[in-house]
Amino acid sequence: MATMKNIVFSLFIHVLLALSVSGRPASFVQDFRVTWADWHVRQIDAGRAIQLALDRNSGCGFVSKSQYLFGRVSMKIKLIAGDSAGTVTAFYMNSNTDNVRDELDFEFLGNRTGQPYTVQTNVYAHGKGDREQRVNLWFDPAADFHTYSIFWNHYHVVFSVDDIPIRVYKNNEARGIPFPKFQPMGIYSSLWEADNWATRGGLEKIDWSKAPFYAYYKDFDIVGCPVPGPSTCASNPSNWWEGAAYKQLNPIQARSYRWVRINHMIYDYCTDKSRYPVTPPECIEGI
Repeated sequence: MATMKNIVFSLFIHVLLALSVSGRPASFVQDFRVTWADWHVRQIDAGRAIQLALDRNSGCGFVSKSQYLFGRVSMKIKLIAGDSAGTVTAFYMNSNTDNVRDELDFEFLGNRTGQPYTVQTNVYAHGKGDREQRVNLWFDPAADFHTYSIFWNHYHVVFSVDDIPIRVYKNNEARGIPFPKFQPMGIYSSLWEADNWATRGGLEKIDWSKAPFYAYYKDFDIVGCPVPGPSTCASNPSNWWEGAAYKQLNPIQARSYRWVRINHMIYDYCTDKSRYPVTPPECIEGI
């Protein structure tokens, strides 16, 4: 009898943990708030989509109302059309802490008309950043919406575009390499001016005669452990993202990842000897 009670109690706990995982489709109204320049953020389709604007006066941004620890976040974004040089559209996760910040970045660097859009990814772990990689997108991200996602578990972080991995950062804590796993992170996005560095290292400036510039977002999706929430959620091995199938890329993902790195990667901090005469240890470990 005691064994049956233990089984029932265990099942009850698993149900509670499952319910504690945020997994419903997100909406801007329910799950996000504007962080700056709310007059530049316009809701579309009853808050299921939004438009961000950048002009000479201001850019704008928003953040999730909750923070999350592990899981997957994604959103569909349609980037600035035409001449977007000098602009940056960002989608990232941030612990909002100072000296030991954790952060996972997508930054979409604007272009001159006809040039490919570049997406820069970066990883901050325990305050250590400067791990940039850049990939030229193989499609026009301003012509339609595409899905950009950050997957995060105890084993690795995977940045994906339309389910194609473009960046993997593995957990190599056993070798003394920091990995973001202790701090929950909010989900941020912003549209802003960065013509001192964003396009060709700052050579291409914003053409303000083309302003205002617009980026569009929809289909917000958040699956993870919300914080504040049950403290046992993030360590629960039954969370689907901690399963055996998600400990590494599957064969199809691995082939796609190699294709991106061979054909579309244009910068990798691991091979930048001017910045890193000594190869960073995570690069030696094959991150």
